[in-house]
Amino acid sequence: MTTTPPARSTPLFTVVQHPLVRHKVTLLRDKNTPKKIFKELVDEIAMLMAYEATADLALEQVSVETPLETTQGERLAGKKLTLVPILRAGLGMVDGILRLVPSARVGHIGLYRDHDTLEPVDYYFKIPADAPEREFLLLDPMLATGGSAVAAITALKRAGAQRIRFLCLVAAPAGVTRVHEAHPDVPIICAALDRELNAHGYILPGLGDAGDRLFGTR
Repeated sequence: MTTTPPARSTPLFTVVQHPLVRHKVTLLRDKNTPKKIFKELVDEIAMLMAYEATADLALEQVSVETPLETTQGERLAGKKLTLVPILRAGLGMVDGILRLVPSARVGHIGLYRDHDTLEPVDYYFKIPADAPEREFLLLDPMLATGGSAVAAITALKRAGAQRIRFLCLVAAPAGVTRVHEAHPDVPIICAALDRELNAHGYILPGLGDAGDRLFGTR
């Protein structure tokens, strides 16, 4: 399945071009990369991508006492960031971002893709109660057909979330298009924009099933 690819950089779509990210994505694609290294790579790429995803978070002025004097500094304003992995593969992206933003809250959305219809089926949803006041990073390594991402964003908005960004490692043009058609206000940040989907809804060239490679299942 092919779709006209989105532009590589727009206000609502970003492919992270940092050399370290590009290098690590190549290692991630390799079918011979063992589970331990694959998991470490997902963790590292997620942390590097978080710099891009959090570049415009609001700041506020504060006073701070250094060992020598009082000075002015800045800190994140308002409620803390909330990470929401789409279970199960999204869990692989959480720890890397938490090392960067250890105060972030973590919610969870449980979805799986029906292998016959390729549509998402939901089974779990838990986020902080004060959703309208928070910034959300929705996490899933793969943006393939876009069905799971659209369902997860819809669920977050239904719970009151107003500021959502979607982070993925590898995206297919069809998935990007579907998310932006359903939720044109949600930015997508990815590490690689791939060519297309195959007949089974897998991204080509892709990196296989991220959940299976993270957790050693088939």
